Amino acid sequence: MKTSELKDHEYNPFYKTYVEALGEVDLMETLKRQIKNYPQFLASIPEDKLNYQYAEGKWTVAEVLLHVLDTERVFQYRALRFARKDKTPLPGFDQDLYVPQSGASNRNIESIIEEYKAIRQSTITLYESFEEGILKRKGVASNSNMSVAALGFIICGHQKHHRNILRERYLKD
Repeated sequence: MKTSELKDHEYNPFYKTYVEALGEVDLMETLKRQIKNYPQFLASIPEDKLNYQYAEGKWTVAEVLLHVLDTERVFQYRALRFARKDKTPLPGFDQDLYVPQSGASNRNIESIIEEYKAIRQSTITLYESFEEGILKRKGVASNSNMSVAALGFIICGHQKHHRNILRERYLKD
């Protein structure tokens, strides 16, 4: 499925910047491309930058990275529920509560890369199991309709969004 096949009613407008950041791409190709190139990006981050914040009150590099992992897990779970026709509305999640509990300051880049690969491979395996019609199934999360396909694209766009922020605000030296 391509990004151009998504309809606006398949996700909350809040996520539009993530989807648009991807351009015209195929979902499975993007999931698989990112599992190859994102670990290379992560490995390029100097270990001494993991606890760096570019301003007071901002997340550290490690916190941003673990936020990306947590978000993929949450959105993957939502995709599974909606794919299985679970109509139970799902609550949102408060990223600002998750981050302090992530243990980011105790992590090294190798463990973050390993965890990322496991999570992304799980996402790929899940999405590979979906037939085309399943991608159009919808559920409600955070009081908004979300399709299974939209969740996959948002996972990819969210990762790209935070990679760009890390490059622009944290790693520009």
